Amino acid sequence: MKVLVTGAAGFLGSHLCDSLLKQGHEVIGVDNFFTGNKRNLSHLLGNPSFDLIRHDVTFPLYIECDAILNFACPASPVHYQRNPVETLKTNVHGAINMLGLAKRTGARILQASTSEVYGDPEVHPQPESYRGQVNPLGPRACYDEGKRAAETLFMDYHRQYGVDIRIVRIFNTYGPRMAIDDGRVVSNFIVSALKGKPLTIYGDGSQTRSFCYVDDLIDGILKMLWQEPSTGPVNLGTDYEMTMVELAELILKMTESKSTLELHSLPKDDPKQRRPELSLALKLLDWSPTTKPEIGLKKTIEYFKTVI
Repeated sequence: MKVLVTGAAGFLGSHLCDSLLKQGHEVIGVDNFFTGNKRNLSHLLGNPSFDLIRHDVTFPLYIECDAILNFACPASPVHYQRNPVETLKTNVHGAINMLGLAKRTGARILQASTSEVYGDPEVHPQPESYRGQVNPLGPRACYDEGKRAAETLFMDYHRQYGVDIRIVRIFNTYGPRMAIDDGRVVSNFIVSALKGKPLTIYGDGSQTRSFCYVDDLIDGILKMLWQEPSTGPVNLGTDYEMTMVELAELILKMTESKSTLELHSLPKDDPKQRRPELSLALKLLDWSPTTKPEIGLKKTIEYFKTVI
């Protein structure tokens, strides 16, 4: 098939391009390089089955394809808060334009939604049926509410026009090709540890996250893309949960760093806990993550050693 990947030069988008090409598909990568890095795709630029187009999804795109993976959007607070209006436009206008393309071509389209649709959750772990607790006026709303609006658009295009949609809600993911300046906790901790700088922990470090290795996540996304006949949403992530202090101490141990921990005040609307309920992914996709934190972190640390 001919598969269009928006946000192709990003962390997840570039790994998706790799996996789709290995499956034998033709891939068209689209990115405006607002946060994506062409270096993530440099190894593919000579591949005859891969094309790269510089394009902003807030403008219509006229192209022929059989499937669309919509991953165009800054995904870390540092990046999406840099231009919140553009972030919201990417989520909403980008979804409208890609859904319009899917409607015209008859392509199946998968939306990369996020665990941020759950906000600072009152239910733990978070099942797909939980409607979330999101502050629509806060500094994270451009991303949180943008992704929620995109899910609404996907469901309405499906109900009104019969567009063949899939929605995945992606929880914290890490691995090679994360941006060094994305402000995410795994990359922050690894870079600080390798440079011998203090590891910044917000709050008292007791807040939790569950971190999924990128290879596991990509496998789940592609299973969702090709499976029949559910629209989702489906949670994808890992249910192995750890505190920020536990993560920091593990990274210090694995990097053999002498860095210290430094506490800062907790940012506004930062969730205190985050872990997916994965029973639907197991039932529908026969999918669950398999990479242990020590294995995934080792690969990620080795990657950051090459880019620092």
